Amino acid sequence: MIPAKTITILPGDGIGAEVTHAARQVLEAIANRFGFKLKTQTALIGHEAIVATGKPLPEETLAACKAADAVLLGAVGHPMYDLDPSAKIRPEQGLLALRQDLGLYANLRPIQLFDELLDASHIKAETVKGVDILFFRELTGDVYFGQPRERRDNGNTALDTMIYSRYEVERIAHKAFVAAQQRSGRLCSVDKANVLESSRLWRETVQQLAKQYPDVQVTHMYVDNAAMQLIKNPRQFDVVLTGNMFGDILTDLASELSGSLGMLPSASIGDQHSLYEPIHGSAPDIAGLGVANPMATILSIALMLEISWQQADIGQYIRQVVDLVLKEGYRTRDIAESHTPPHKILGTTAITERIIDKIEQPALTLI
Repeated sequence: MIPAKTITILPGDGIGAEVTHAARQVLEAIANRFGFKLKTQTALIGHEAIVATGKPLPEETLAACKAADAVLLGAVGHPMYDLDPSAKIRPEQGLLALRQDLGLYANLRPIQLFDELLDASHIKAETVKGVDILFFRELTGDVYFGQPRERRDNGNTALDTMIYSRYEVERIAHKAFVAAQQRSGRLCSVDKANVLESSRLWRETVQQLAKQYPDVQVTHMYVDNAAMQLIKNPRQFDVVLTGNMFGDILTDLASELSGSLGMLPSASIGDQHSLYEPIHGSAPDIAGLGVANPMATILSIALMLEISWQQADIGQYIRQVVDLVLKEGYRTRDIAESHTPPHKILGTTAITERIIDKIEQPALTLI
Protein backbone atom coordinates (compact mmCIF):
# COMPACT_ATOMS: atom_id res chain seq x y z
CA MET A 1 0.00 0.00 0.00
CA ILE A 2 1.41 3.37 -1.04
CA PRO A 3 1.13 5.97 1.77
CA ALA A 4 -0.85 9.14 1.11
CA LYS A 5 1.21 11.77 -0.72
CA THR A 6 1.16 15.55 -0.82
CA ILE A 7 2.36 17.30 -3.97
CA THR A 8 2.94 21.01 -4.36
CA ILE A 9 2.29 22.06 -7.95
CA LEU A 10 3.94 25.20 -9.28
CA PRO A 11 2.28 25.97 -12.64
CA GLY A 12 4.54 28.97 -13.20
CA ASP A 13 4.43 30.87 -16.47
CA GLY A 14 3.41 30.39 -20.09
CA ILE A 15 2.32 26.84 -20.85
CA GLY A 16 3.20 25.75 -17.32
CA ALA A 17 -0.40 25.90 -16.14
CA GLU A 18 -1.60 23.81 -19.08
CA VAL A 19 0.95 21.01 -18.79
CA THR A 20 0.81 20.74 -15.00
CA HIS A 21 -2.99 20.57 -15.15
CA ALA A 22 -2.67 17.66 -17.59
CA ALA A 23 -0.10 15.92 -15.39
CA ARG A 24 -2.28 16.33 -12.30
CA GLN A 25 -5.20 14.70 -14.12
CA VAL A 26 -2.96 11.78 -15.11
CA LEU A 27 -1.59 11.44 -11.60
CA GLU A 28 -5.12 11.40 -10.16
CA ALA A 29 -6.03 8.65 -12.63
CA ILE A 30 -2.94 6.70 -11.58
CA ALA A 31 -3.84 7.16 -7.90
CA ASN A 32 -7.33 5.80 -8.57
CA ARG A 33 -5.98 2.92 -10.60
CA PHE A 34 -3.41 1.80 -8.03
CA GLY A 35 -5.28 2.73 -4.89
CA PHE A 36 -3.32 5.47 -3.15
CA LYS A 37 -4.43 8.80 -1.75
CA LEU A 38 -3.21 12.04 -3.21
CA LYS A 39 -3.36 15.63 -1.99
CA THR A 40 -2.31 18.47 -4.27
CA GLN A 41 -1.83 22.16 -3.62
CA THR A 42 -0.76 24.94 -5.96
CA ALA A 43 1.58 27.87 -5.36
CA LEU A 44 3.07 30.78 -7.30
CA ILE A 45 6.53 31.07 -8.84
CA GLY A 46 8.18 33.11 -11.57
CA HIS A 47 6.49 35.95 -13.43
CA GLU A 48 3.06 35.08 -12.05
CA ALA A 49 4.47 35.36 -8.54
CA ILE A 50 6.14 38.69 -9.33
CA VAL A 51 2.84 40.10 -10.58
CA ALA A 52 0.97 38.91 -7.50
CA THR A 53 3.55 39.45 -4.75
CA GLY A 54 6.54 41.32 -6.17
CA LYS A 55 8.75 38.26 -5.57
CA PRO A 56 9.67 35.40 -7.94
CA LEU A 57 9.64 32.95 -5.01
CA PRO A 58 7.20 33.99 -2.26
CA GLU A 59 7.80 32.66 1.26
CA GLU A 60 4.46 30.83 1.11
CA THR A 61 5.60 28.93 -1.96
CA LEU A 62 8.88 27.87 -0.39
CA ALA A 63 7.08 26.69 2.75
CA ALA A 64 4.58 24.67 0.70
CA CYS A 65 7.41 23.01 -1.24
CA LYS A 66 9.32 22.12 1.92
CA ALA A 67 6.20 20.55 3.45
CA ALA A 68 5.36 18.43 0.38
CA ASP A 69 6.45 14.90 -0.48
CA ALA A 70 7.39 16.15 -3.94
CA VAL A 71 7.13 19.27 -6.10
CA LEU A 72 5.88 19.43 -9.70
CA LEU A 73 6.93 22.50 -11.68
CA GLY A 74 5.62 23.70 -15.03
CA ALA A 75 7.93 26.44 -16.32
CA VAL A 76 9.17 29.94 -15.51
CA GLY A 77 9.94 32.83 -17.83
CA HIS A 78 8.24 35.70 -19.63
CA PRO A 79 9.34 37.61 -22.76
CA MET A 80 8.87 41.03 -21.15
CA TYR A 81 12.13 40.52 -19.24
CA ASP A 82 14.04 39.99 -22.48
CA LEU A 83 13.42 43.65 -23.25
CA ASP A 84 15.28 44.70 -20.11
CA PRO A 85 18.42 42.58 -19.54
CA SER A 86 19.27 44.67 -16.48
CA ALA A 87 15.99 43.99 -14.67
CA LYS A 88 16.73 43.40 -10.97
CA ILE A 89 13.84 40.96 -10.49
CA ARG A 90 13.39 38.13 -12.98
CA PRO A 91 11.25 34.94 -13.05
CA GLU A 92 14.26 32.65 -13.28
CA GLN A 93 15.50 33.92 -9.92
CA GLY A 94 12.59 32.09 -8.32
CA LEU A 95 13.64 28.76 -9.79
CA LEU A 96 17.31 29.21 -8.90
CA ALA A 97 16.38 30.19 -5.34
CA LEU A 98 14.04 27.20 -5.04
CA ARG A 99 16.78 24.80 -6.10
CA GLN A 100 19.18 26.33 -3.61
CA ASP A 101 16.73 26.52 -0.69
CA LEU A 102 15.56 22.93 -1.19
CA GLY A 103 19.11 21.67 -1.67
CA LEU A 104 18.36 20.22 -5.11
CA TYR A 105 21.92 19.66 -6.25
CA ALA A 106 21.42 16.77 -8.70
CA ASN A 107 19.42 17.16 -11.90
CA LEU A 108 18.60 13.88 -13.64
CA ARG A 109 17.62 14.15 -17.30
CA PRO A 110 16.92 10.89 -19.13
CA ILE A 111 17.22 11.10 -22.91
CA GLN A 112 15.18 8.26 -24.38
CA LEU A 113 13.50 8.03 -27.74
CA PHE A 114 10.22 6.24 -28.34
CA ASP A 115 10.57 4.18 -31.51
CA GLU A 116 7.39 5.76 -32.85
CA LEU A 117 9.16 9.15 -32.87
CA LEU A 118 12.29 8.16 -34.77
CA ASP A 119 11.20 10.29 -37.71
CA ALA A 120 10.43 13.27 -35.47
CA SER A 121 14.13 13.78 -34.74
CA HIS A 122 16.15 15.84 -37.19
CA ILE A 123 18.97 13.32 -36.68
CA LYS A 124 19.01 10.21 -38.86
CA ALA A 125 16.94 7.35 -37.46
CA GLU A 126 19.86 4.93 -37.59
CA THR A 127 21.85 7.32 -35.41
CA VAL A 128 19.25 7.89 -32.68
CA LYS A 129 17.52 4.49 -32.53
CA GLY A 130 18.18 2.90 -29.16
CA VAL A 131 19.57 6.04 -27.50
CA ASP A 132 19.28 5.82 -23.71
CA ILE A 133 21.32 8.44 -21.86
CA LEU A 134 21.00 9.55 -18.26
CA PHE A 135 22.49 12.98 -17.55
CA PHE A 136 23.55 14.01 -14.06
CA ARG A 137 23.81 17.80 -14.09
CA GLU A 138 25.09 19.53 -10.95
CA LEU A 139 22.44 22.10 -10.12
CA THR A 140 23.37 24.48 -7.31
CA GLY A 141 26.95 25.48 -8.08
CA ASP A 142 28.96 26.76 -11.03
CA VAL A 143 28.61 30.11 -12.75
CA TYR A 144 24.86 30.34 -12.09
CA PHE A 145 25.44 30.70 -8.35
CA GLY A 146 29.07 31.80 -8.08
CA GLN A 147 30.00 35.06 -6.41
CA PRO A 148 30.98 37.73 -7.17
CA ARG A 149 28.62 38.49 -10.05
CA GLU A 150 28.41 42.13 -10.85
CA ARG A 151 28.83 45.02 -13.24
CA ARG A 152 31.95 47.18 -13.06
CA ASP A 153 33.40 50.14 -14.91
CA ASN A 154 30.11 52.03 -14.97
CA GLY A 155 28.34 48.95 -16.28
CA ASN A 156 30.75 48.37 -19.16
CA THR A 157 32.35 45.29 -17.64
CA ALA A 158 30.45 42.27 -16.34
CA LEU A 159 31.70 39.53 -14.04
CA ASP A 160 30.35 36.04 -13.29
CA THR A 161 32.25 33.49 -11.23
CA MET A 162 32.53 29.80 -12.13
CA ILE A 163 33.25 28.07 -8.84
CA TYR A 164 33.09 24.53 -7.47
CA SER A 165 34.13 22.94 -4.20
CA ARG A 166 35.32 19.36 -3.99
CA TYR A 167 32.32 18.52 -1.83
CA GLU A 168 29.87 19.76 -4.48
CA VAL A 169 31.49 17.55 -7.10
CA GLU A 170 31.66 14.52 -4.81
CA ARG A 171 28.01 14.47 -3.78
CA ILE A 172 26.62 14.40 -7.33
CA ALA A 173 29.40 12.16 -8.64
CA HIS A 174 28.49 9.50 -6.07
CA LYS A 175 24.91 9.49 -7.38
CA ALA A 176 26.12 9.20 -10.98
CA PHE A 177 28.45 6.32 -10.15
CA VAL A 178 25.66 4.41 -8.38
CA ALA A 179 23.38 4.93 -11.38
CA ALA A 180 26.12 3.67 -13.70
CA GLN A 181 26.46 0.53 -11.57
CA GLN A 182 22.73 -0.10 -12.04
CA ARG A 183 22.92 0.43 -15.80
CA SER A 184 25.74 -0.56 -18.16
CA GLY A 185 28.67 0.33 -15.89
CA ARG A 186 29.79 3.24 -18.06
CA LEU A 187 30.17 6.87 -16.99
CA CYS A 188 31.41 9.84 -19.01
CA SER A 189 32.42 12.95 -17.09
CA VAL A 190 32.29 16.14 -19.14
CA ASP A 191 34.39 19.20 -18.32
CA LYS A 192 36.74 21.79 -19.82
CA ALA A 193 39.84 20.82 -17.86
CA ASN A 194 42.20 22.02 -20.57
CA VAL A 195 41.42 25.68 -19.82
CA LEU A 196 39.33 25.98 -16.62
CA GLU A 197 40.69 25.55 -13.09
CA SER A 198 37.22 24.61 -11.79
CA SER A 199 37.10 21.83 -14.39
CA ARG A 200 40.52 20.60 -13.32
CA LEU A 201 39.19 20.22 -9.78
CA TRP A 202 36.11 18.50 -11.24
CA ARG A 203 38.17 15.95 -13.18
CA GLU A 204 40.58 15.34 -10.32
CA THR A 205 37.68 14.67 -7.93
CA VAL A 206 35.92 12.28 -10.32
CA GLN A 207 39.17 10.39 -10.91
CA GLN A 208 39.67 9.95 -7.16
CA LEU A 209 36.09 8.78 -6.60
CA ALA A 210 36.36 6.29 -9.44
CA LYS A 211 38.63 4.18 -7.22
CA GLN A 212 35.60 3.46 -5.03
CA TYR A 213 33.67 2.14 -8.04
CA PRO A 214 36.02 -0.31 -9.80
CA ASP A 215 33.08 -1.86 -11.69
CA VAL A 216 32.37 1.44 -13.49
CA GLN A 217 34.31 2.34 -16.64
CA VAL A 218 35.04 6.07 -16.50
CA THR A 219 35.91 8.29 -19.43
CA HIS A 220 36.48 12.06 -19.56
CA MET A 221 35.49 14.35 -22.40
CA TYR A 222 35.79 18.07 -23.07
CA VAL A 223 32.41 19.76 -23.38
CA ASP A 224 32.91 20.94 -26.97
CA ASN A 225 33.73 17.40 -28.10
CA ALA A 226 30.83 16.03 -26.06
CA ALA A 227 28.44 18.33 -27.91
CA MET A 228 29.72 17.05 -31.25
CA GLN A 229 29.65 13.40 -30.16
CA LEU A 230 26.04 13.69 -28.93
CA ILE A 231 24.99 14.42 -32.48
CA LYS A 232 27.52 12.20 -34.24
CA ASN A 233 27.33 9.05 -32.11
CA PRO A 234 24.93 9.41 -29.16
CA ARG A 235 24.74 5.68 -28.43
CA GLN A 236 28.29 5.77 -27.06
CA PHE A 237 26.92 7.51 -23.93
CA ASP A 238 25.11 5.93 -21.00
CA VAL A 239 25.55 7.97 -17.79
CA VAL A 240 26.89 11.49 -18.33
CA LEU A 241 28.11 13.56 -15.38
CA THR A 242 28.73 17.28 -15.78
CA GLY A 243 28.49 20.74 -14.23
CA ASN A 244 25.63 23.18 -14.13
CA MET A 245 26.24 25.33 -17.20
CA PHE A 246 27.62 22.54 -19.38
CA GLY A 247 24.72 20.30 -18.37
CA ASP A 248 22.18 23.00 -19.17
CA ILE A 249 23.52 23.35 -22.70
CA LEU A 250 24.21 19.67 -23.42
CA THR A 251 20.81 18.41 -22.28
CA ASP A 252 18.99 20.95 -24.41
CA LEU A 253 21.14 19.84 -27.34
CA ALA A 254 20.42 16.19 -26.53
CA SER A 255 16.71 16.92 -26.61
CA GLU A 256 17.04 17.15 -30.38
CA LEU A 257 17.70 13.41 -30.37
CA SER A 258 14.16 12.81 -29.10
CA GLY A 259 12.57 15.13 -31.64
CA SER A 260 11.11 17.61 -29.17
CA LEU A 261 11.71 19.25 -25.82
CA GLY A 262 8.09 18.37 -25.17
CA MET A 263 9.00 14.72 -24.63
CA LEU A 264 11.76 15.05 -22.03
CA PRO A 265 11.20 14.95 -18.25
CA SER A 266 13.63 15.75 -15.47
CA ALA A 267 14.10 15.26 -11.75
CA SER A 268 15.98 17.57 -9.39
CA ILE A 269 16.87 15.84 -6.15
CA GLY A 270 18.71 16.55 -2.94
CA ASP A 271 19.08 14.78 0.36
CA GLN A 272 15.61 15.76 1.63
CA HIS A 273 13.53 17.23 -1.20
CA SER A 274 12.76 16.55 -4.86
CA LEU A 275 11.28 18.49 -7.75
CA TYR A 276 10.06 17.24 -11.11
CA GLU A 277 9.62 19.27 -14.28
CA PRO A 278 9.69 19.09 -18.08
CA ILE A 279 12.87 20.55 -19.53
CA HIS A 280 11.04 22.78 -22.02
CA GLY A 281 10.55 26.44 -21.18
CA SER A 282 7.43 28.54 -20.76
CA ALA A 283 6.87 28.78 -24.55
CA PRO A 284 4.94 32.07 -24.38
CA ASP A 285 4.27 32.01 -28.12
CA ILE A 286 1.85 29.07 -27.71
CA ALA A 287 0.60 29.74 -24.17
CA GLY A 288 -3.18 29.59 -23.98
CA LEU A 289 -3.60 28.05 -27.42
CA GLY A 290 -4.17 24.53 -26.08
CA VAL A 291 -1.48 22.97 -28.28
CA ALA A 292 1.33 22.42 -25.76
CA ASN A 293 2.73 18.90 -25.46
CA PRO A 294 2.06 17.67 -21.89
CA MET A 295 3.95 14.39 -22.25
CA ALA A 296 7.26 15.63 -20.79
CA THR A 297 5.37 16.71 -17.66
CA ILE A 298 3.46 13.43 -17.55
CA LEU A 299 6.73 11.52 -17.90
CA SER A 300 8.10 13.65 -15.06
CA ILE A 301 5.32 12.13 -12.95
CA ALA A 302 6.75 8.73 -13.83
CA LEU A 303 10.13 9.85 -12.48
CA MET A 304 8.40 11.11 -9.33
CA LEU A 305 6.87 7.71 -8.69
CA GLU A 306 10.18 5.96 -9.30
CA ILE A 307 12.54 8.23 -7.37
CA SER A 308 10.50 9.77 -4.56
CA TRP A 309 8.10 6.88 -3.92
CA GLN A 310 10.15 3.86 -5.07
CA GLN A 311 7.34 2.72 -7.37
CA ALA A 312 9.40 1.74 -10.41
CA ASP A 313 6.66 -0.51 -11.82
CA ILE A 314 4.09 2.31 -11.84
CA GLY A 315 6.59 4.70 -13.39
CA GLN A 316 7.22 2.21 -16.16
CA TYR A 317 3.47 1.75 -16.53
CA ILE A 318 3.08 5.47 -17.31
CA ARG A 319 5.73 5.21 -20.02
CA GLN A 320 3.94 2.16 -21.41
CA VAL A 321 0.69 4.13 -21.61
CA VAL A 322 2.37 7.06 -23.39
CA ASP A 323 4.01 4.62 -25.78
CA LEU A 324 0.66 2.99 -26.60
CA VAL A 325 -0.89 6.36 -27.44
CA LEU A 326 2.04 7.14 -29.72
CA LYS A 327 1.77 3.69 -31.33
CA GLU A 328 -1.83 4.51 -32.22
CA GLY A 329 -0.49 7.44 -34.21
CA TYR A 330 -1.59 10.30 -31.97
CA ARG A 331 0.69 13.32 -31.86
CA THR A 332 0.82 16.85 -30.55
CA ARG A 333 1.82 19.53 -33.00
CA ASP A 334 5.51 19.58 -32.05
CA ILE A 335 6.04 15.88 -32.82
CA ALA A 336 3.66 15.53 -35.78
CA GLU A 337 5.21 14.46 -39.05
CA SER A 338 4.27 15.50 -42.58
CA HIS A 339 2.33 12.24 -43.04
CA THR A 340 0.46 12.43 -39.71
CA PRO A 341 -3.29 12.52 -40.47
CA PRO A 342 -4.80 15.84 -39.31
CA HIS A 343 -7.33 14.07 -37.09
CA LYS A 344 -4.45 12.42 -35.20
CA ILE A 345 -2.81 15.75 -34.30
CA LEU A 346 -4.26 16.55 -30.90
CA GLY A 347 -4.13 19.46 -28.50
CA THR A 348 -3.11 19.37 -24.85
CA THR A 349 -6.51 18.32 -23.51
CA ALA A 350 -7.24 15.69 -26.14
CA ILE A 351 -3.87 13.91 -25.89
CA THR A 352 -4.21 13.90 -22.10
CA GLU A 353 -7.66 12.34 -22.40
CA ARG A 354 -6.22 9.59 -24.63
CA ILE A 355 -3.60 8.81 -21.98
CA ILE A 356 -6.18 8.76 -19.18
CA ASP A 357 -8.45 6.50 -21.23
CA LYS A 358 -5.63 3.97 -21.43
CA ILE A 359 -5.03 4.15 -17.68
CA GLU A 360 -8.70 3.49 -17.00
CA GLN A 361 -8.80 0.40 -19.20
CA PRO A 362 -8.94 -2.63 -16.85
CA ALA A 363 -7.18 -4.86 -19.37
CA LEU A 364 -4.05 -2.68 -19.43
CA THR A 365 -1.89 -3.97 -16.59
CA LEU A 366 1.68 -3.43 -15.50
CA ILE A 367 4.24 -4.92 -17.85
